[in-house]
Amino acid sequence: MEIRQLLYFLEVAKQKNMTKAAEILHVSQPALSKMVKGLEEELGMTLIIRSNKSSDVTDAGLIVMEYAKKMLALLDEMSTTLEDMSNLKRGMIQIGIPPIAGSLFFPKVLAQFHKAFPNIKINITEYAAPKLTKKVLDGEIELGIAVLPVLDEDLEIVPIVSEEMKLILQKNHPLATREAIHLKELEQEEFIFFSEEFALHDIIWKQCISEGFEPNILFKSSQWDFMSEIVAANLGVTILPESICNRIENEQIKILNLFPATPWNLAVVTKKGKYVSNAARTFIDFILMQKT
Repeated sequence: MEIRQLLYFLEVAKQKNMTKAAEILHVSQPALSKMVKGLEEELGMTLIIRSNKSSDVTDAGLIVMEYAKKMLALLDEMSTTLEDMSNLKRGMIQIGIPPIAGSLFFPKVLAQFHKAFPNIKINITEYAAPKLTKKVLDGEIELGIAVLPVLDEDLEIVPIVSEEMKLILQKNHPLATREAIHLKELEQEEFIFFSEEFALHDIIWKQCISEGFEPNILFKSSQWDFMSEIVAANLGVTILPESICNRIENEQIKILNLFPATPWNLAVVTKKGKYVSNAARTFIDFILMQKT
């Protein structure tokens, strides 16, 4: 079995089209088809169902995909290790970032890091929390920025951001005259929540449950600015991290402290026991320096 066979098969599986995959790989379609066929014959199983319009992956093909990704990730790790031995200031970092954290904290950090280490390339992909940690564990990305708590024991965790959540109300709301609100007092309110794929959804939900009530969710969104506008229209209340609240510029909004304290903490996560490149370690150290 050749590495090239796995690379070619993965591209066909990704594109679900032999012709398109051949174009991307810059090989002829017959050569690509022969390469995949050779892999199937070696494994003794059909990996791709071919038709005139598409190339669909079989159940066996899905298994080969998972192992192929892990094998190629190990090869990348080997190459990175060898590169670090010869040049400590060059490298490539694959980073996964949740959408909210990406927009709040990392544009400035990335700009400063690039200025300090211009030869280190950074490839950033946005992932929701569960998918992000899986990508790190599967070796598809070297490090991720995760919302705590992270319960997987196979991950190394380095805390980088710690702040509290705040309550967002319309300025004429009966509670808006207060400086602080206990979460239990919001039992009868209608909530604007983040969608389920966001870690903030579960954090707030669990906090409400711990206070003895199930939140009445009127609306869900993936956009914090849209959520704040809905609150400004007096259609509900929401709970957001302090850093987001600091960005809200709407005179119809009142921001209050919330008790008990509901933390929103971020951490860098890497896979335990997996080699972390010098470039990635440099990036982690750089983030930690920004905290001081």
